[in-house]
Amino acid sequence: MKWLSLTTRRVWLGLLMLGPGLGVADDLPPPPSEAAAIADATLYLDLLVNQMPRAELVPVQQRAGRLFLDSEVLRAAGISLPGEPEGELALDAWPALHADYDSQNQRLLLQVPAAWLPNQQVGDRSLYPASDARSSFGALFNYDLYLNDTDEGGSYLAAWNELRLFDSWGTFTTTGQWRQAFNGAPVSDTRAGFMRYDSTWRYTDEQRLLTLEAGDVVTGALPWSSSVRVGGLQLSRDFGVRPDLVTYPLPAFAGEAAVPTSLDLFINGYKSSTTELQPGPYTLTNVPFINGAGEAVVVTTDALGRQVSTTLPFYVTSSLLAKGLSDFSVAAGSLRRDYAVRDFSYGPGVGSASLRYGLSDSLTVETHAETAEGLMLGGVGGNMRLGTFGVLNAAVAQSRFDGEQGQQVVLGYQYNSQRLGFNYQRLQRHGDYADLSRVDTPDMRLSERSEQVTLSLNLDRYGSLGAGYFDVSAGDGSRTRLINLSWSKPLWAGSSLYVSANREVGDSQWAVQAQLVIPFDLRGSLALSMERNQDGERQQRVNYSRAVPVGGGVGFNLGYADGDREAYRQADVTWRLQSVQLQAGAYGSSGAMTRWADASGSLVWMDAGVFAANRIDDSFVVVSTGGYADVPVSYENQRVGRTDRNGHLLVPYSSGYYRGKYEIDPMDLAADILAPQVEQRVAVRRGSGYLLEFELKRVLAASIVLVDGNQQVLKLGSQVTLEDGGGQAVVGWDGLVYLENLSAHNRLRVDIAEGGQCRVEFDLPEGQGVIPLIGPLVCQ
Repeated sequence: MKWLSLTTRRVWLGLLMLGPGLGVADDLPPPPSEAAAIADATLYLDLLVNQMPRAELVPVQQRAGRLFLDSEVLRAAGISLPGEPEGELALDAWPALHADYDSQNQRLLLQVPAAWLPNQQVGDRSLYPASDARSSFGALFNYDLYLNDTDEGGSYLAAWNELRLFDSWGTFTTTGQWRQAFNGAPVSDTRAGFMRYDSTWRYTDEQRLLTLEAGDVVTGALPWSSSVRVGGLQLSRDFGVRPDLVTYPLPAFAGEAAVPTSLDLFINGYKSSTTELQPGPYTLTNVPFINGAGEAVVVTTDALGRQVSTTLPFYVTSSLLAKGLSDFSVAAGSLRRDYAVRDFSYGPGVGSASLRYGLSDSLTVETHAETAEGLMLGGVGGNMRLGTFGVLNAAVAQSRFDGEQGQQVVLGYQYNSQRLGFNYQRLQRHGDYADLSRVDTPDMRLSERSEQVTLSLNLDRYGSLGAGYFDVSAGDGSRTRLINLSWSKPLWAGSSLYVSANREVGDSQWAVQAQLVIPFDLRGSLALSMERNQDGERQQRVNYSRAVPVGGGVGFNLGYADGDREAYRQADVTWRLQSVQLQAGAYGSSGAMTRWADASGSLVWMDAGVFAANRIDDSFVVVSTGGYADVPVSYENQRVGRTDRNGHLLVPYSSGYYRGKYEIDPMDLAADILAPQVEQRVAVRRGSGYLLEFELKRVLAASIVLVDGNQQVLKLGSQVTLEDGGGQAVVGWDGLVYLENLSAHNRLRVDIAEGGQCRVEFDLPEGQGVIPLIGPLVCQ
């Protein structure tokens, strides 16, 4: 060992010279230990902290049997000593730190409290990585044509439509309906002509999670306030632009690992994740996104196989905001009047604002305000998690309308678990309470009180039981009290049984219904039901339905009911194509039948082309292959079609702000067509479309045979350079070389493998296929 002192070497040499078995050796003192022999030395050792390698060959000072390390070395190894001392430190100065010098393996082994090591964050709260959303200039027209004909009421035709224009500046949307009655339909039952519903421009800032709306908007509201339609402006927080973001608080489990440890997490008896931990404190956040009460079991296993199991109850609710998050909306404009009756009718100016803020992971506070001519309203509330015992919500609001004051008090409690669900909500109004819904109808009075209690119970193999009680006192003094009971149970082979009963308190009759659903295959099912209404009338129903395949096809629904009332018949069929969905059916009794037909779909204009598809409610993508037709396109690994003759394919399945995967398959393309990119991931803004381009390009290519002046093929591996384009290639077997990006006339320079250069010129021939074979050409 290089670090042994000269004295130590002499001692050991003398012992060896004496040889074994000599009696004089018994009179000598034992050899000194390594620690005593090295009184003052610098050791270069590998550093291990709590059995984990941290650094290689760190300088360790040993003086008088004590070990010293520089504070920078300890910090670099992740150790935070109490008081954060500086300079050279004696390792035995901290009783909680244990140091061992492994001379055989030249290592320094440190064992420190786990709290001195860096904290580890295990898990990611995001569902998937966030990405920038895109939008291209285009237009979308959704339509729904509905024809209704009755034996007694005549006929009418209704055409609902939605027009969208979008680009990077936002999305403009307008909706309406054209309606026409004929064959004797009463004029009072339908309005002829076109009716406009809503016209709105919307712009979203994805970085700030903000959405600005102008036009016809619905004001934001809290669970204890109301929304109204206004024509004006609204600015609101929009968490929908970040589907990867979980806004409610999730449980986090903290602990310490003294040595390298494997951690298994079980949620409600099911294994959720496995993580390898380094020594030190840790915070576990990769908890699945669940709601209600649950139980987590954390099992740690060290290198020796020793296990420690810890059971931790928790409660999760989406009614709370994570600490520091805020949600708000502010709207101002003119109150919308006679909606769906008149095209443009607006009343007095109004304002509305709502705010929610996560004060902590257990408390979310709320506030709401409304104003209009003669109206002022303000209120505060909150949701508080009661440990693992559910969530308590409360709110109080005060209003003043035309000089009259009123108050509203809301109190509620919710609890959910795997077996039990309970919800209680009570709303009480005092005085002449008013909000924006009364500004245009001052004679209307809001309900005085409402109370509801619901209970659900999971009985395992005995099914699920539900119960509810609802009590509403209307503004005119009337009172309605309802009781509802239900029970459902899965049966054999996917079939199920459902029984429900409800009645109004004060009425002696129960309304009862029982239904048996029997699936026949993946898309068809038979439903049998019996019911009795509150008047004691009985009726039996049979219904068979077959769902439309996801990729398109035919589905139908057949129904028949008979009993104390006149027999009822129902039949309809749905035919879904790639470009449109067609439906037709009839229903009613033998004395009065109603026949109807419906056609719905979308027309998209983008990249100077028009595409037809089923109705598009959210976003879409138009895939472009640069004019190349019949190229297969896949979305999320599923084949969705082939490009048309202009090289386009509409993919109508995209969800706003979801980063979907789009692919093309270039295997059927000609050999001279190159696809530099065959897969792209892109997120599209809500309600808009994006032109996704795959740049396919045709290249002039040829295979060339090169020989020298003696008609011998050039050496394998010779370098070929296209002097005009700068492309390079290598000579293969039999003097064959493949070149791309050629022109009509080409010049080549060849660096021969054994030394030397030569040049050759050639012209591309015509009419010899996409990749002609040229040569042999003499390189000189």
